[in-house]
Amino acid sequence: MSPEVRTHVNMKPYRQALALPGLRSLLVVAVLARIPLTATGVTLTFHVVFDLGRGYGAAGLVGTAVTVGAAIGGPILGRLVDRRGLRPVLVLTGVAEAVFWSIAPSLSYPLLLPLAFVAGSLALPIFSVVRQSIAALVPEDQRRPAYALDSMSVELSFMIGPALAVALVTAISAQTTMYLVGGGIVAAGIALWVVNPPIREATAEPSGPPQPVRRREWLTPRLLAVLALSAAATLVLGGTDVAVVAVLRASGEVGWTGAVLAIWAVASLAGGFAYGAVQRSFSPLALTAALALCTIPVGLGGAHWWLLSLALIPAGALCAPTIAAGSDAVSRLVPAQVRGEAMGLHGSAVTVGIAIGAPLAGAVIDASSPLWGFVVTGALGALVTLVVLPIELRRRRKAATAGSPVEADLTPAAH
Repeated sequence: MSPEVRTHVNMKPYRQALALPGLRSLLVVAVLARIPLTATGVTLTFHVVFDLGRGYGAAGLVGTAVTVGAAIGGPILGRLVDRRGLRPVLVLTGVAEAVFWSIAPSLSYPLLLPLAFVAGSLALPIFSVVRQSIAALVPEDQRRPAYALDSMSVELSFMIGPALAVALVTAISAQTTMYLVGGGIVAAGIALWVVNPPIREATAEPSGPPQPVRRREWLTPRLLAVLALSAAATLVLGGTDVAVVAVLRASGEVGWTGAVLAIWAVASLAGGFAYGAVQRSFSPLALTAALALCTIPVGLGGAHWWLLSLALIPAGALCAPTIAAGSDAVSRLVPAQVRGEAMGLHGSAVTVGIAIGAPLAGAVIDASSPLWGFVVTGALGALVTLVVLPIELRRRRKAATAGSPVEADLTPAAH
């Protein structure tokens, strides 16, 4: 590695961020607390299929109910955090999680389906709360490595949670695993309640009654553009997940699925680390466009599992940076008083993207071939970036006309 690269990729940004009071403990709680949450989808699927004797389509409906509920409930819970504080929301969602997971294993399918929607709408808001707290703990100029660490912790949780759930279902039973997952989620809520991370910067705490901020003042076209980019990125990721399985199955190498997905995840971790360490920043628009374009040709490596793994590495390296850049942009585009609602909207965008990407890729694959799962979802992600681009170009022209400095929130940023 050349001296020039060494000066731009180093541990200093991470050391500075982790030295900030409260951030280290928040990230530790975050990675542990997210593990049971990432295991819920697999656990519910196995319960519906094995314990209730239903098909995978019925299991998918339960997953959809949870996803739709989470997409609707995320901004509402975020607004409650902004107005009432973190702990009351943790109590509300913690009780809801405890009730659902204690009765869900014994419910019939017709009762489980609507209650899954309710549980999703009152799900513990760990993902959005952690991102909101990072914005409160970390100054703007140090948020990039902090959000990179958060994005890498999410990747680790998704590597551990589903695999652990599968191991527990295999060793014990799906029903018992549901109780364990529910207990883990409740424990995560208690841990977050004890840590009680700040939701606003100390300087942002009002001395008197909080001044209301009207939604039209902060829900701007630029913020909507970031939300659209976040949804596009996770749409591509959700589609890639399904397309990988389909390609390997078509080539008779489905047994290598775990290895290929592990390589994809490791590439994402490496990309997230590099994103937080380099001195140059990159925008959600540039990263989402690169992620989408790198995904389109991945299916060409489907002849062998190792070729598919190599083809996935460029897109994989962009996964964590793209999600981190979206969180960072949202934290800077809204006032601290409404950051919880904004992060809830960001979480909903991420959730909706995944919910659309996986079935879309599946439908395309069923109608054509596995290769087109990558092509269509990647092309759709690229199309969203083209739709968003004029919004940022228009803002830049206005800023140049007014003679004001241009912040690089969406377009490729400078040093």
